[in-house]
Amino acid sequence: MIAIIKYNGGNVSSVQNALNRLNVDSIITDDPKQILKADKVIFPGVGEASSTMKLLKEKKLDVLIPTLQQPVLGICLGMQLMCKKNEEGNTEGMGIFDINVRKFPSEDIVPHMGWNTVSNQNSSLFSGIEQEDDVYFVHSYYCELSDFTTSVCDYILPFSASLQKDNFYAVQFHPEKSGQVGNQLLKNFINLPL
Repeated sequence: MIAIIKYNGGNVSSVQNALNRLNVDSIITDDPKQILKADKVIFPGVGEASSTMKLLKEKKLDVLIPTLQQPVLGICLGMQLMCKKNEEGNTEGMGIFDINVRKFPSEDIVPHMGWNTVSNQNSSLFSGIEQEDDVYFVHSYYCELSDFTTSVCDYILPFSASLQKDNFYAVQFHPEKSGQVGNQLLKNFINLPL
């Protein structure tokens, strides 16, 4: 069973639909007990950082998520809130990844929206995915490159397309909107050992 963290974000049901297509049981929940007993946890995200963090704090999920022992996958804003600090709303994140989230400089169109290439994949999440495969992005803020970076995308500047630390995995792109490549990544997450 996969728990999808509920926090009134925009793409929670689209993540569940993607799991349904893969015949994987999931539940959308903000109940700490259900999250703790799930085999795996997905923390999706569409929205604004400070208001989302406020919702997480109201349910004490900001304290729970960093303590989880099972594999956890953060998506888009979910990934950004797993970091230390976010320039959007000057938001303190959960600090799982000790890096900052910054706004793209306005040298090109922001948000970065649409299909783009991911390279330098270095994670079991990318098993069966080719170097230079395209995935779908929608974001105005990016995670810095760091020792946690497991793939890179370039838009205006190079940034972390994915991160990993211990049982915590995160992707800036939307696997649930990235066709076969996204399906493969979700399958790889589902198949991670417990």
